Amino acid sequence: MSKFNIIATSAMGLEAIVAKEVRDLGYDCEVENGRVTYKGDERAIVRSNLWLRTADRIRIKVGEFKATTFDELFEKTKALPWEQFLPENAEFPVSGKSVKSKLFSVSDCQAIVKKAIVERLRTQYKRTSWFEENGPLFKIEIALQKDIAFLTIDASGVGLHKRGYRADQGEAPLKETLAAALVLLTNWNSDKAFVDPFCGSGTIPIEAALIGQNIAPGFNREFVSESWNWIPEQVWEDARNEVEDLAKYDQPLDITGMDIDHRMVKIAQENAFEAGLGDLITFKQMQVRDFTTTKEYGVIVGNPPYGERLGDKPAVEKMYREMGQAFAPLDTWSIYMLTSNENFEECFGKPATKKRKLFNGFIKTDYYQYWGKRPPRDK
Repeated sequence: MSKFNIIATSAMGLEAIVAKEVRDLGYDCEVENGRVTYKGDERAIVRSNLWLRTADRIRIKVGEFKATTFDELFEKTKALPWEQFLPENAEFPVSGKSVKSKLFSVSDCQAIVKKAIVERLRTQYKRTSWFEENGPLFKIEIALQKDIAFLTIDASGVGLHKRGYRADQGEAPLKETLAAALVLLTNWNSDKAFVDPFCGSGTIPIEAALIGQNIAPGFNREFVSESWNWIPEQVWEDARNEVEDLAKYDQPLDITGMDIDHRMVKIAQENAFEAGLGDLITFKQMQVRDFTTTKEYGVIVGNPPYGERLGDKPAVEKMYREMGQAFAPLDTWSIYMLTSNENFEECFGKPATKKRKLFNGFIKTDYYQYWGKRPPRDK
């Protein structure tokens, strides 16, 4: 089987988590800003789409070169082996972006790349007329950064965060990929209790349940590369069988999602059922200050309100103080909170064991981590 240059794109701050996922799939990789790169065959492309929880999308790199003139961009694009990827009837729109490059007109770069690919395919397929483009979709991107052109094909289609279970959502939903990362950054495993006191539409508890039962995040959706003629249907079938074989549907889980808004609790329940996890997650209407438990060594993960709007800040910080008081007796529990509010530790009542910088969309946040006592070792 052929070896492809595969790219798993990533939100800023999540690259190391994506890289660990790629290595867990069995592929050596390199970490760069916003992406993880590795080599693999058709099966690697398919498995990456199905299994990666924290990557944004899977791309295939066709070429990389320096280009400071339109002529250079055209000739070097035309020199790439596009016929290895695109069949004669391929539909291939070209998107683009340019950062700190002499070729700053994105629309011109898109048009030139499109023309160069057409010229290459005309020669290879011995065509004189224009291509009909009524076949499978290949979304091509030309990304220019500091005069380096990077040409890729999108193998995912809709972004990987679109798991297919979110029937409804709140005003500021957390991306599924970030929610999965928040869970993977904790010490939680399926034997421990898991609580999200600000569950909203249920994304964090649902992602925790998928992780807890080792269910691939892409198990219930389609990908644009399923229509590509050079990835055999059998490869997809085998990969989906692997997903089914490795799932631990019998693994019991203790996962709870709470929210102050009864409407969000109902939405979270509907989303959990859409994901096939409705019986595994308990959702309840509750304020964080009322949370108590007799369980030990559990994990709390939350994405509370940040108080970004000035008028909201006092109420949010009061809630942080109440949360700190409610969680104070839980010395065996580990607590993880994501917020952009710089006063969080002060309001919560103690400094975090560790902080990690993450981006929630375009909002710069910190992931505050409070590690609980370790359980005693079994004799």
